[in-house]
Amino acid sequence: MDIHLSCQVIRSKKRRKTISLHIKEGGKIVIYAPFRTPNGEIERFIKEKELWVAKKMSENEKKLKEAEKAFLPGEKFLYLGEWYPLEILEGRKKECPLKLSFGKFILLEDHAETAKNLFIHWYKKEAKETIEGRVNYFSHKLQLFPEGIRITSARSRWGSCSRDNRLSFSWRIIMASLSVIDYILIHELVHIREKNHSRRFWDHLEAILPDYKRHRLWLKENGHLLML
Repeated sequence: MDIHLSCQVIRSKKRRKTISLHIKEGGKIVIYAPFRTPNGEIERFIKEKELWVAKKMSENEKKLKEAEKAFLPGEKFLYLGEWYPLEILEGRKKECPLKLSFGKFILLEDHAETAKNLFIHWYKKEAKETIEGRVNYFSHKLQLFPEGIRITSARSRWGSCSRDNRLSFSWRIIMASLSVIDYILIHELVHIREKNHSRRFWDHLEAILPDYKRHRLWLKENGHLLML
């Protein structure tokens, strides 16, 4: 199919009646269409959406650039939905190079050049501890047990559930509030029961988390903040 936008077309045999476009992680464009939709109709749809996609991707790029950190004194960092300022201090070599203490992130001056790596390491450690603990809690509560949990560095795919029920979560979600984190964890746990985003999946999720749409919207509008 000769099209201007580079995209993947997925034809669905289910009850889908309309064509839709989604911009995925890394700017990948996916078109969902009813199974028997003619190629020409899909091409026209894509052509109509070109300007909208270009604008949306430009906006996303701008948001990501604005969210990039310089690791300077006074700069604020998210953790569990709260913002904490960075303070850079002199310190002894044996001291912890980065810690959260009394409402501030404290970074030792001698380690300023590796600040980003230190933050990533800190966030990963906190994410692993929090996510594993919360998944264990919800697994027993919902009687949905994963085969394993993995922490990733994905930039916008906050969580996933494999065919063999192995869950993966981006360490970046530790920056979000606990209620948003719980939504992501429960979302993936429900996939143990329902593998796709069918009506049944959303009904199960809503029964467990009636306000899930609020958390989903927060991620859509603020996901760019979960970056370094």
